[in-house]
Amino acid sequence: MSPDEARRRPPTAQQFVLGELRRAITTGRLRPGTPIRQDALAEELQVSRVPLREALKTLEGEGLVTYKPHKGYCVVMLSLDDLREVYRIRELLEEEAVRAAVARLTDDDLGRIEAAQEEVERAAAAGDVAAMATANRAFHMTLFDCAGRPRLARLIRTLWDTTDAYRSMYYGDAGNRERVIEEHRAALDALRRRSADDAVTTLNVHRDHAVAELEPLLDA
Repeated sequence: MSPDEARRRPPTAQQFVLGELRRAITTGRLRPGTPIRQDALAEELQVSRVPLREALKTLEGEGLVTYKPHKGYCVVMLSLDDLREVYRIRELLEEEAVRAAVARLTDDDLGRIEAAQEEVERAAAAGDVAAMATANRAFHMTLFDCAGRPRLARLIRTLWDTTDAYRSMYYGDAGNRERVIEEHRAALDALRRRSADDAVTTLNVHRDHAVAELEPLLDA
């Protein structure tokens, strides 16, 4: 089967449920600590409990949900230590990805990153938190994919999955949305100059600001 044919195939019930659940969690619709009501979800998604259970097992393996006997599944709630650990690991892996990406960056690559930034700014102006979270992820992942290291990019995506719900909460503040835009623009300037050092420094500051804002949310 060709890649185009594979993309045209409809998803299985499990794939469909997995995609919907992951989207609900990472956009913050299902907030951290929220119990997952399987009967209600199965009815909402118009599927049986079987693909739903399989999807939940997959998400449990990814660290997005947790299971407790006699209580069922709920969306994972991170501790402050969890958050700091995730962001520290991200710092190490993302620096590697950014430096490798800058060494390979083409004008077409830059064009794709700039297009993602335009979506970030459009969503921010509209106050559309979910769309901004999606566009922000596209901005960063497009850059990381330019490194040409798919295993590294997959590891980074997994780490992002664990904190996407919190990131959506971060975007709920208009001041944070403006800060994200300015920091992205600074990162783009460094990328245009092919300055890996400046890009890494700018993105480290960008990440640190997010942690500083997210910590009180977790503490609460």
